[in-house]
Amino acid sequence: MHRAADCLLSLTFLKELHAIFPWLVEQVFGSLDGSIVGWNLRCLQEKISPVDFHSTLFFLDPSGAMMKLIYKLQAEEYRYDFPVSFLPGPVRASIQERVLPECPFYHNKIQFPSSGGLGLHLSLNAFEYFMFHFAIFLIIQRNFITGQLCNFSDNAYYILVEKYLNWFLPIEGNVPPPHFSNPGGAVPSPAPRSPSISLTSYGTSPSLLKRHISHQHLVNADPAAQEIWRSETLLQIFVEMWLHHYSLEMYHKMQSPHAKESFQPTEEHVLLVRVLVKHLHAFANSLRPEQLSSAAHSHTQSPMEELKRVVIPRFIQPKLYIFLQHCFGHWPLDASFRAVLEMWLSYVQPWRYVPERSSSPLSNEPQNRAVPEKWTSFVQENLLMYTKLFLRYLNRAIRSDLVSPKNALMLFRVAKVFSQPNLPEMIQKGEQLLLEPEPVMPHRQHRLLMSPSLGGSFLSSWQPPITDASFKIKSHVYSLEGQEFQYTQMFGSETRNQVLRLAQMIIQAKQTAKSISDQYPDTGSQTLLSWFGLNSPDLNTTYTGNDLEESGYDSIRKTDEHLEKALEYLSQIFRLNSAQLSQLTVNFGHAQDESQRNQLPDFEQNENGIVLTQLGRQQIINGLRRFDIQYLGDPELQPIRSYENATLVRFLYQLSSVLNERFGSTFASLCRRQDFLGRFCSYHLISRPVQRMSPMPSTSTFDPTVPRITLRFFANYRVLMYLVFFYFVCGSMMSMGPVSCTLFLLFVYVFYAAVMTLLTEHRRPHQD
Repeated sequence: MHRAADCLLSLTFLKELHAIFPWLVEQVFGSLDGSIVGWNLRCLQEKISPVDFHSTLFFLDPSGAMMKLIYKLQAEEYRYDFPVSFLPGPVRASIQERVLPECPFYHNKIQFPSSGGLGLHLSLNAFEYFMFHFAIFLIIQRNFITGQLCNFSDNAYYILVEKYLNWFLPIEGNVPPPHFSNPGGAVPSPAPRSPSISLTSYGTSPSLLKRHISHQHLVNADPAAQEIWRSETLLQIFVEMWLHHYSLEMYHKMQSPHAKESFQPTEEHVLLVRVLVKHLHAFANSLRPEQLSSAAHSHTQSPMEELKRVVIPRFIQPKLYIFLQHCFGHWPLDASFRAVLEMWLSYVQPWRYVPERSSSPLSNEPQNRAVPEKWTSFVQENLLMYTKLFLRYLNRAIRSDLVSPKNALMLFRVAKVFSQPNLPEMIQKGEQLLLEPEPVMPHRQHRLLMSPSLGGSFLSSWQPPITDASFKIKSHVYSLEGQEFQYTQMFGSETRNQVLRLAQMIIQAKQTAKSISDQYPDTGSQTLLSWFGLNSPDLNTTYTGNDLEESGYDSIRKTDEHLEKALEYLSQIFRLNSAQLSQLTVNFGHAQDESQRNQLPDFEQNENGIVLTQLGRQQIINGLRRFDIQYLGDPELQPIRSYENATLVRFLYQLSSVLNERFGSTFASLCRRQDFLGRFCSYHLISRPVQRMSPMPSTSTFDPTVPRITLRFFANYRVLMYLVFFYFVCGSMMSMGPVSCTLFLLFVYVFYAAVMTLLTEHRRPHQD
């Protein structure tokens, strides 16, 4: 009797928990409409709020209190409604059109609204309901959390994603059983439910649909299937909510320049997809070789082993391909594309995520380690992931500024990955198999090969492996792109011409980076003021191309190395010989000889001088070309800048003019001396001529080789600020007066300039 009373109290308590469970989930992840923000897991970090961080991870851990509650509610088969309107676009559209989605996860969960209902919804168990909210949190809450800077890699949400993947998709062993007392035994998998609305399937007959409904009972009744239903459910929800935002038909529509963007993934979204891809590779690669070789006898394998065998081709490949296609075509041409690039490179390198490897996948590897032959089938069955996406990146690289360090690094990464020994040969062999003539390839046959059937599980519909390599590659290509797809060869003549064009751009970018590095003043020729950053900026600087100048000399050197290595790797991939590269260098040299004319707007010269043509006017209006406008007169007479004090500029000019007029002959005689004093004076009194690019001859009467003194840099606000700071430090810390500070500054400067004069051989322009 006591046990019966305890069971009754437990059931009453579970009913109360069932009533508040949706409220609890909303308090954690926020509401779908954004009215409740929740715990803001994406911005919850240990270094900011360690107590909340650890408490949240403990509560939401796979073995924590929240999951134990979910298993108890699961045991009682409680159901919860999830609105169809918040599902990804393709799934939502198909359900609203009364078409059964391709993913079998949705089958038997769609509920038609009762009288007075608000709309279509899914009927989910507690585990599915929790995971749906967990996965959609990444998509929904980003629109409502603004004004906060959150680290992507160490927040609570990112860590929970890794925890759930490691727990429910373990590399070794099976999923741990639920840790709670259940009188009825194991937690049941979702009970089959008949559809409440009339749905049709994608090109399937009613008889197949009926077979699916009856077959699901058999799947759920199998005790072995209980082992992985949580793993399969978690994986399907992650893939659906994170990747299934574009269908093949929607992707083709998005090729139109007037198409409206339906969904824009963020950098954080892509980073988490990469975490999923890397873990699934490690999960699939943990399948032992003897299990992999017995794939034809899959009925003897455990469900977890079968899941490892099919997880990549059946769960993630089709949706990830469309997702990547969209990102490559619509992502901005900036450095944030690195996230998409690394996610793509992670997918096409499954050999980097083999569990038995001693080193970490992210560790530095030997240069160009050969790809083992056993990965040939993976490369061929994912051919479009390599070839078409490489061509998409090639188009992006040609349109990018390769002088930028970040763009140069991305090009280096792609070239290095595709130049791994054996990989280009595998890809080329796959293209040859694809282009082999074949008698008949029925459309329905392709769809059945690669699309999930109507079973309640992906595993229940897995077909025996196809032995013909050519047939597998063609089924892969046609299932992803359709029968009318026109394939462009990665190793064809058209692509080779693009690679040659990219190689020429790399050579040009290397020359540009070199010219920028030459503009950096040599440390031996800097004065003390420039050493402290006190000299005025070059008022005639006209280069505004990219961020390379702001990165410093080290970034310029790394950019040059990345471009050099990228060119070397591209030569290995496409077998470019040294003669072709030499010809590209010669062509670029000839182009540089005409660069002055080519970089100017189109113009004609007549008796009236230079006259712009209609093409030249359009080039200037569109910002394609411009005249190099520089001030070539006396630098002391330039317009007063915003960072200068006007009164000081005028006063210092008058003072300089008086000094130069009075001591000009003395300055000239000192600079003509061949001893140390002459070099010291030339170092300070003679300015260097400005390089100019203009079709008009210079009419300036200013001679930069005439020795003279200039004091205008003292009118720069930054110089004044540093001087005030110097006097303040000397006065407060060294107890020095203004005169002593001035003498100390002059002494240090003269000593520094003397040393630099001895170490640097300066040529005097008036003697050249």
